[in-house]
Amino acid sequence: MLDDPVKDRWESRTEYPSCGEVSVAQGEEIQKQGAREIDCLRRALKSGESAELKITYPTVEGDPIREYYRLTPQGRLEVYTDSTDDHYSDQKWSFAECYTPEWLAEISCDQ
Repeated sequence: MLDDPVKDRWESRTEYPSCGEVSVAQGEEIQKQGAREIDCLRRALKSGESAELKITYPTVEGDPIREYYRLTPQGRLEVYTDSTDDHYSDQKWSFAECYTPEWLAEISCDQ
């Protein structure tokens, strides 16, 4: 596979304190499975701190999608999505960001 600039950007980032990792099975809700981890991101947002959270969930066909939520010290939420194992997608990484996130883990940022 050719170089992926979004993956390269993720891998070369400055790491922030981790809020952990959450794996969600088919039919499970992230709000229930990852309540503690989402609260960690919310606390970081309220206190102006930075943090990261990894969420893995399956597509309808069962392929894993990995999302990395990254709260920066400037209060920006970056979302890196790794779709490389989703056989029904473009199998690339994507990136989105929000400048004043209100709700974490169910955001829709401009891509």
